[in-house]
Amino acid sequence: MNPFHKKPQFAPRCHIKRKENIIPQAIISVSDLTRTITNGAHSVEILKGINFDVPAGQFVAIMGASGSGKSTLLGLLAGLDSPTTGRVILDGEDITGLAEDKLAVIRGRKIGFVFQSYQLIPTLTALENVLLPAELTGLSQGATARALELLERVGLTSRQGHYPVQLSGGEQQRVALARAFMVQPPILLADEPTGNLDSANGSHILELLIDLNRRERTTLVLVTHDAELARHADRRIVLKDGLVISDDDLALAERMETSAQPASHVR
Repeated sequence: MNPFHKKPQFAPRCHIKRKENIIPQAIISVSDLTRTITNGAHSVEILKGINFDVPAGQFVAIMGASGSGKSTLLGLLAGLDSPTTGRVILDGEDITGLAEDKLAVIRGRKIGFVFQSYQLIPTLTALENVLLPAELTGLSQGATARALELLERVGLTSRQGHYPVQLSGGEQQRVALARAFMVQPPILLADEPTGNLDSANGSHILELLIDLNRRERTTLVLVTHDAELARHADRRIVLKDGLVISDDDLALAERMETSAQPASHVR
């Protein structure tokens, strides 16, 4: 039944258009971000005024050639480096200029990170590596059950007692994925997560990353130069020489397309 049948004077098309055009609140906000490195009398501008917002739950691929500034941008989003000018707001908290101890607390609560080189602790087993974020943040209740569940999701239940040296590259990255989701962070940052893997393992890691992202409803920002990998993202931001030269927000385009449809198509 058409909900506007009894009261056509409400102009249903306009009402639906306003509803569909509501943009989710940004969980990441970057404004006028610059990063300059000075070495003696020489200065190099790595980022030259970056602006974008990422709504909660979006999968964003940041692309660009080597030297474009994409890894520097990811480091700024993670609070691993400080911008020369501009602001980074994560989940409502301005991390710009915060002391390291405060940044560490925010990173522990709000950010999961997947590195190209895995960054597992060699003296810890797979299970212990996955448990590490919970131990660092004091979230011990139910932690072991959560870690075992994540290892099961990435297909490594039988390898939980193995050390990194006993695991293949693909297995190590799967442990790193489970670790990144351990404390259910609202934001996951990934720096070339398939860069050190062959195509088969890389495809598997991507599938797991997307599956975990959807299950956990985490916002995913991934740096890559792989166009095939980026094809799976909701949105692609392309950098060149420290500037955004393209921002293909497919999710926004889809919302706008839906809102442009006649009222009879939107029920």
